[in-house]
Amino acid sequence: MDSELNVIDITPYLAMSGECDEQLIALCCEVSYNLREKGALLLKDPRCTLEDSDRFVAMVEKYFSSSLQFKLLHQRPQLHYQVGVTPEGIEVPRSLVDEEMKEKMQKMSEENRPSAPLGADLKWRYFWRPNSCSQSVIPEGFLEWEETMNSWGQKMMAAIEVVAEMAAIGYDLPKDSFTSLMKQGPHLLAPTGSDLEKYGKEGTVLAGYHYDLNFLTIHGRSNFPGLNVWLKNGKKIAAKVPFGCLLVQTGKQMEWLTGGECMASMHELVVTNHTIEAISEAQEQKRCLWRVSSTLFAHIASHQILKPLGYFERSPLAIKYPPIIAGEYVEQELGVINVKANN
Repeated sequence: MDSELNVIDITPYLAMSGECDEQLIALCCEVSYNLREKGALLLKDPRCTLEDSDRFVAMVEKYFSSSLQFKLLHQRPQLHYQVGVTPEGIEVPRSLVDEEMKEKMQKMSEENRPSAPLGADLKWRYFWRPNSCSQSVIPEGFLEWEETMNSWGQKMMAAIEVVAEMAAIGYDLPKDSFTSLMKQGPHLLAPTGSDLEKYGKEGTVLAGYHYDLNFLTIHGRSNFPGLNVWLKNGKKIAAKVPFGCLLVQTGKQMEWLTGGECMASMHELVVTNHTIEAISEAQEQKRCLWRVSSTLFAHIASHQILKPLGYFERSPLAIKYPPIIAGEYVEQELGVINVKANN
């Protein structure tokens, strides 16, 4: 598989009773290694079935295919778009406004350089807080919405928590080093939708080069290709998620907690030649041309302090990660990418 991302099956860890044996510790080290050296891994979790994923994608695909007027009823700019829908043209990619990032992009080799965004992202997004009734936005006519969103969100959240535990063990930290900080975090199930009938030209940037501000991000398999990720060594690869697998990426909060050892995974969403091929196939089969991804952002709780943990505070880069309240950090980041400003 040319994606160069390793598939890690966590079934043995889920079946564990008691303490980790040598084989399980080795599996945990594989998780921590991939997060540190690649910023991403492919995950097999038997609790997250292909049927669950397909059901979720089909429902969200139906939603994004709805009329513009209908979807705009579900936006909440006064809440920084942190619930409900975020229309296209709102979220600004970090690479468009971050001068240091733009300078680094210019220094990349041509084959590894990101596509230059021309403006705000063309993707739509829908934010849902799994199993939280707080300010929930439920589209009219979608009777299965709440149950489907909560079910899939809860399963992906459970997968992320296992990855966090295994990473801690692999880094020789207490097992709950990360998960204890995640309790009561503002986790968000955030399916994205991109209209490939409208924006299906090769080279179109649907979501510009950026990192995620949260702790870990997990995606189900999308219905169209187009996601590129960058390894720690700067190499750009197409993220190909096999059937039955999930994609996990490191976010900026993970980078903070590891003193820069795990750098936030950089990525972009672009219409590629593979996307064009998939569009042609979908047209032949008269399928919907909305690209949908089932993304979940797992966060550190807003009241917790972000700072390098344990021996990571001795990392050569740790000085770049001074203590900051997680909620304050998120507010800063939202301001940069424009969603906080639109209120």
